[in-house]
Amino acid sequence: MVKLCKKIAEAKWFQNFITIAILIAGVLVGIATYPEFSEEHHTTLELLNKIILWIFVAEVVIKMVAEGKKPWRYFYDGWNIFDFVIVAAAFLPFGGSSVAVLRLLRLLRVLKLVKALPKLQLLVSALLKSIPSMGYVSILLLLLFYIYAVAAVFFFGGNDPIHFENLQLSMLSLFRVVTLEDWTDVMYINMYGCDNYGYGGSEALCTNPSASPIGAAIFFVSFVLLGTMIILNLFIGVIMNGMDEAREEAIEEDLVAPEDVQTNLGELEQKLAEMQALVLKLKHPEPEPIPVDEE
Repeated sequence: MVKLCKKIAEAKWFQNFITIAILIAGVLVGIATYPEFSEEHHTTLELLNKIILWIFVAEVVIKMVAEGKKPWRYFYDGWNIFDFVIVAAAFLPFGGSSVAVLRLLRLLRVLKLVKALPKLQLLVSALLKSIPSMGYVSILLLLLFYIYAVAAVFFFGGNDPIHFENLQLSMLSLFRVVTLEDWTDVMYINMYGCDNYGYGGSEALCTNPSASPIGAAIFFVSFVLLGTMIILNLFIGVIMNGMDEAREEAIEEDLVAPEDVQTNLGELEQKLAEMQALVLKLKHPEPEPIPVDEE
């Protein structure tokens, strides 16, 4: 039984079957967003959802049985724990909110596709490895936002109260700028003054207009260069570094064992060749050279 379950768990067709089940589960969740259609075919959809659930239950059971007398080794893999939680949660009572929670759990089944596709699993592993480094980059970005937000309140708070009236509003406006969403409009308001640009329909808020053509241009261009072109690109660099580390680990997991086996076989072949040479030497000893008298 253990050998059969292990063979099934490692079989390519079984993995493809689970992948198809995950895709069907994703389609069923999408269909649930159409109330009229889902109510009309409620019985069929519920039957399909139950079939998908029991397929996932069978997957968990097969993989646990494949571990033999140590089924707890199934939980050594974080992805297996994720699968088990999604399956087990479907059998828990949720009271009055059971429908919403059940739909959420069915939506989480789509994430099983990450495990089913090795390339996606590699990407997720890279992101997880990048989290510590991304934290430091985030701190650096937060410092940049804070410094520029405080300066913006001092420089542009009177002219542009819609965007820079206080610190929290200033940071939110700078977030808009760093995403490059109409950031030039914010810059032009402070370059030309709120009475000349951008405050059409909000003239009552423009109580203290002041133009800063050079200062505003330097301020916003420098912030975009630092925030968008440099610091945000650091996130990409960190993720790429995590991708390289995850790829190296994946290569090691796939190749370390075969290399060890190949090394051991090479050593055995070398020892065998030495033994064969020794046997041949014993069977056919080389004749001793005949001494020649020198006169």
